[in-house]
Amino acid sequence: MDIKSLSYYLLNCGWLLLPIMLWNMAFTSKLPRTFSTEFFEKDISAFTANGENFFRLMVFILPLLMPLRIITQSQKIGPWLYGAGSLIYFLSWVMLIRFPQGNWSRSILGFLAPTYTPLIFLAGIGLMGSSLYFPSLYKAWMFIVIAAIFVGFHVSHTLLIYSRIP
Repeated sequence: MDIKSLSYYLLNCGWLLLPIMLWNMAFTSKLPRTFSTEFFEKDISAFTANGENFFRLMVFILPLLMPLRIITQSQKIGPWLYGAGSLIYFLSWVMLIRFPQGNWSRSILGFLAPTYTPLIFLAGIGLMGSSLYFPSLYKAWMFIVIAAIFVGFHVSHTLLIYSRIP
């Protein structure tokens, strides 16, 4: 395998998840206590936990199999969605970290923001990775549907946590 072939496989959509993962690792401990593991994972149904984890795994594995291309018109929308979605996602965390007692952070929309805003950047990834490295019937909408199911589980999990806040 030559360098050009290798670079084709290395330039995949998985790299787009790296800034998100680094952000999460750097700032999770700074979120309000209700997002801590002992509070956040307590008494979650197996259906919700397993569904969330399965679709999270799919959301992290599929981009590794998707070449990062920006050729078609829909692929050209992808970077914009990814960039805007990432910024909104990061800002949702900043609001919770900097203003945990603020009206936004205590509201249902503010509290859940880090769980529903990923759908925007994930849709961008889905548009950029509109194929797989191997022959298949795969289409961009399939990743977006998987991402939406993951976000649905993630939101329902966080909604349960929100309902427990006194």
